[in-house]
Amino acid sequence: MKEHVLSAEPTHSVWNRELEPRLLVASGDVVHMECVDSSGSQVRPESTVDDFLAIDRTRIHALTGPVAVDGAEPGDVLQVDVLEVAHKGWAWSSVISGLGFLDERFTEPYLFHWQLDGEFTRSLSPAVVPLRPFCGVMGVAPAEQGEFRTRPPGAFGGNMDVRELSAGATLYLPVMNEGALFSAGDAHAAQGDGEVCINGMECPADVTLRFALHKQRPLSGPMIESASRLGEDVPAWIVVESGPDALEAAKRATPSPKDRRPPQPIAATSEAAPTGSRALRDELGRLAMPRFQTLN
Repeated sequence: MKEHVLSAEPTHSVWNRELEPRLLVASGDVVHMECVDSSGSQVRPESTVDDFLAIDRTRIHALTGPVAVDGAEPGDVLQVDVLEVAHKGWAWSSVISGLGFLDERFTEPYLFHWQLDGEFTRSLSPAVVPLRPFCGVMGVAPAEQGEFRTRPPGAFGGNMDVRELSAGATLYLPVMNEGALFSAGDAHAAQGDGEVCINGMECPADVTLRFALHKQRPLSGPMIESASRLGEDVPAWIVVESGPDALEAAKRATPSPKDRRPPQPIAATSEAAPTGSRALRDELGRLAMPRFQTLN
């Protein structure tokens, strides 16, 4: 096993299987990745709302990568263990006129800065908000030829915004191109089940990931083994399904636990049925703009 360090720059804000990999790793290697905030370092702690409205939105997400995994080819599964996601002491959230779940109520642009203190922020004092950093975007290059914006998620992963992808979680992705070509970014210091104002606590972060390759294992889309939650003795297995119609995505996700299995045995839940298990949760209605995203 080797350890690698990958700087954020140059970032990329599109998915394209023709992007040259910035790093080649072997199965079992660990990568320490620097990730800028989702604005691509355009938003700073001293930025005003006018500064925010003037940013170049083609740079949104500003991903670190791609990372090529030696020997990866279509039909394989890439396992990504999230070892650490460390924020850098500050974050921001915004309101943009005409965007968000409650756009008719919040019509004026707004920019809020968060000061992050270890595992909490007191920027909304007297409230104390716990932090659980994760990368909103984690994915491999899509199978299709061409260049695609990073906002819509898909079978390749991408802009899933699943807050369970914090330290201790494991993400499984189907490999769609030679080398897999993994990228990550859009770190959030904290987020609810979706982004009501189209962002969470957007922050730069240092991210440590371990990659493992499973040869020729069928997997139709992303699957997550979350870290155990307080009061639970087993992790949750989460099937991620995306699409423009929430109900159709839910229908595709519902039968998936028995069809979309992880590429290695589930020791913690070996006694549980694929559906109806306490280790599997059904949560309909998580909103990932501009598409609905259903987690099962």
